[in-house]
Amino acid sequence: MIGHISENRSIFAGYHPLVNYMWFAYVILLPVFFMHPVIVAISFVPALAHSIYLGRRRAARFGLCFVLPLMVIAALFNPAFNHRGITILYYINYNPITLEAVIYGIVAAGMIGGVVFWFVCYNSIMTSDKFIYLFGRIVPAMSMVISMALRFVPRYRAQIKRIIAARRGIGFDVSSGKFIERVRSGGAILSVMLTWALENGIETGDSMLSRGYGLPGRTAYSNYRFDSRDRTLVLLLAALMSVALFVCVTGLISVVYYPMFVMESVSPFAGIAYVCHGAVCLLPLALELREDAIWNMALHGCGACAGRQEGVPCLK
Repeated sequence: MIGHISENRSIFAGYHPLVNYMWFAYVILLPVFFMHPVIVAISFVPALAHSIYLGRRRAARFGLCFVLPLMVIAALFNPAFNHRGITILYYINYNPITLEAVIYGIVAAGMIGGVVFWFVCYNSIMTSDKFIYLFGRIVPAMSMVISMALRFVPRYRAQIKRIIAARRGIGFDVSSGKFIERVRSGGAILSVMLTWALENGIETGDSMLSRGYGLPGRTAYSNYRFDSRDRTLVLLLAALMSVALFVCVTGLISVVYYPMFVMESVSPFAGIAYVCHGAVCLLPLALELREDAIWNMALHGCGACAGRQEGVPCLK
């Protein structure tokens, strides 16, 4: 999947799936439903930082090559086609470009970019096993379909690479030869992929049917345990989320884009909501950085083990 990163590097992925899903549902949905400029900005920065932390150079390339152009297009698209608003900046071919449309386009671009980066993190932390664990008993058919869809892109990308490599080994390289030959080679690859996909789908369905998936009373093995660490984090997240959601839902912070951009002045309630929302967005990244600091201290010494051999963890 695009932007997929292995979960082994994430300490937050070691928490209970309910904690992971609860956090992702909040950070993804709040900027979508409350497109407040400050909320969107607070969401975008941790999303970018967290995705880069997990993906390093790969996430940085993904952001520069895909997300940034997408945000620029979204920011330019709205004022180019939406001429609502009373503050006219200038005209292009007799079409007014309004300040309100520009602001809304920028906020929408930030929201889209933040959501994309959150989904990059989601693909790393929320595996298909976790999703089936949470929703397999409630909606087994839908959870299986969604789980298979989440695995669709990475599996098919790996399979098509194997097919291309195999055909290249027998002299049918899709990147060489005349145009007609390359088209025929591409068609053959597509035919093999479709056959493999259909067979894989049938085998998966037969396998799940033979295991009694979706039948009442069926049990399933799970190695997830909701311990005291998960309980503490859930209570902390629930408290912070409740405050931010209460302020947003009750209208204590609001914004109007059309016909004139109006945003409330800074108030104590708004400040509390911003702090709580920022704390929720930054909490998993803070856990990751804290874990890194602990490991670095153990590997390179904590000051109490002078002369200890380099690379040997400190036992204190």
